[in-house]
Amino acid sequence: MICITLPDGTGKEFDSPVSLAQIAGSIGPGLAKAALAGIIDGELADLSTIIKKDATVSLITNKSPEAIDIIRHSTSHLMAQAVKNLFPTAQVTIGPVVENGFYYDFDYERSFTIDDFAAIEKKMEELIKQNITIERKVMERDAAIAFFKDMGEDYKAEIISDIPAGENISLYSQGDFIDLCRGPHLPSTGHIKSFKLLRVAGAYWRGDSDNKMLQRIYGTSFADKKALKAYLHMMAEAEKRDHRKIGKDLDLFSIQDDAGGGLVFWHPMGARMRQTIEDYWKDSHTKAGYEFLYTPHIANIDLWKTSGHLDFYGESMFQPLKVDEQEYQIRPMNCPFHILIYKNHLHSHRDFPMRWAELGTVYRYEMSGALHGLFRVRGFTQDDAHVFCREDQIESEIRNILELTLDTLETFGFSEFDIFLSTKPKKSVGSDEIWDKATNALASAIKHRGLDYVEDVGGGAFYGPKIDVKITDTIGRKWQCSTIQLDFNLPERFDITYVGEDGGKHQPIMIHRALLGSLERFFGILIEHYAGRFPTWLAPVQAVVLTITESHSDWAIEVRDRLRAAGIRADADIRNEKIGYKIRAHTMKKIPWLLIVGEQEQEAKAVSPRDKKGKNLGITPLDDVITSLSNDIASRK
Repeated sequence: MICITLPDGTGKEFDSPVSLAQIAGSIGPGLAKAALAGIIDGELADLSTIIKKDATVSLITNKSPEAIDIIRHSTSHLMAQAVKNLFPTAQVTIGPVVENGFYYDFDYERSFTIDDFAAIEKKMEELIKQNITIERKVMERDAAIAFFKDMGEDYKAEIISDIPAGENISLYSQGDFIDLCRGPHLPSTGHIKSFKLLRVAGAYWRGDSDNKMLQRIYGTSFADKKALKAYLHMMAEAEKRDHRKIGKDLDLFSIQDDAGGGLVFWHPMGARMRQTIEDYWKDSHTKAGYEFLYTPHIANIDLWKTSGHLDFYGESMFQPLKVDEQEYQIRPMNCPFHILIYKNHLHSHRDFPMRWAELGTVYRYEMSGALHGLFRVRGFTQDDAHVFCREDQIESEIRNILELTLDTLETFGFSEFDIFLSTKPKKSVGSDEIWDKATNALASAIKHRGLDYVEDVGGGAFYGPKIDVKITDTIGRKWQCSTIQLDFNLPERFDITYVGEDGGKHQPIMIHRALLGSLERFFGILIEHYAGRFPTWLAPVQAVVLTITESHSDWAIEVRDRLRAAGIRADADIRNEKIGYKIRAHTMKKIPWLLIVGEQEQEAKAVSPRDKKGKNLGITPLDDVITSLSNDIASRK
């Protein structure tokens, strides 16, 4: 007998090997119809998978969190099948699921355009109506290479060639289409309910600019049409909020091709905002008991060998520099520098916790095809910090860090958080005892803040558990920003110690943490979150004084100067233009406060404010306006 344990703890017995589909049918016809795939002892599997021994099983329907990736994966195969039907000479390469959708790369003699999408989508709909069974097949590695070469699918053959000889290869077929894939997939094409092709872009084969440029078609898929409609609406909003366009319109930053891709130039308006962000960051960290560090941008390559970055992170590092016959490496991270400062002195158990923070610029190699505005760059500034503490201080320090993290994110206008706790993987350093203590401390800190979290079992780094925080922006997109990571590895690698109460040497706990992630990426998120209409405290220009005629210029300049003296970022527009034109121009620049001055305002030593909502507040004494603006800025709302 084979005993199947279900999620509610109940068991079902079968007298012979049984498929997931049969298990679903034994529970009820409704589940048999709704089931898309399953999980066997923690591993995703197709409904057709045969179970030959006792196992714990759960079934996946379109309401399960695992369903969306399976739906999208099967939709990517459906798209590839449609493309092959319409363009038989196109070669297929890879087609993975990505965040919010999928893509597939093709090699074809002409460029695909969005004009091709209608025909591809129509063919996909035809294949869905045919409800073609999706079947898994297994083939020996060399046989699979020969199989795909015979089909003219050279890219598939090349991928399989990288797999060790003698291994079996998993393939999935649906009608006349077959693809190399690990799965799992939907039972048939008829289970795909809603999809949309989104855009086409170029992509180098295997991400290497020395290889051929392929064509990447992006799409998305959902369990129902309502979810797809909501997503497409969100994407339309996202397009309006594109930080690259708004950044150019408001003259905030640029990426200069002459300097090389992926390097950010902050213009005066953007630099004002960066300074505001940094000032707040430094002030909040000072109040939280942090000291600030400044460290070099390069170091002898031996430092990166000791830290392990050269071994584990080498592909993301730039090539070394030669200095006096020695190799120097531009830094990809700040942590080894902070450890060197720690090693500069002997420390006692009484010195802890030690909280050190740095706005440290780092450099990482990204392929040119992966660069994307402020979101994917080669040089960026991390809001980095490291806390050195004793084991008995872990929980209190994590609580403090989490509190600072959420307070900071809320200050910038984010109120919805998704918390993820990643636990010990199979390969790790450090004892089970310290892992348990650290993981429990992370969980306790989250619960203490009254938050829920998702546990990513085994998802921690080999050197320690971590908390990741995702924020939700105005239009519902989620962004990974903050991370709190315990590290049992670097203290050991660098042999850092402190003198304990017993007079012996002990190893401190090291906590890495970033609240914003990087200033560049976070700035891009802010631009899109607010669509460039920043709260007054962040806006590069907080108020502009507009003259009705040139005769009011002296009063306008005096108003501007008094605003500036009060710490308000203010400008004056005294051009000989109509007031309606000026109002429109500065509204387009998304300036929060417009202060209009004419004859009456000049005589009364006042202004007529127009607030960020476009409401005219009437003639108001200048001192009252300064107080209102100062309160608006101080509130950070």
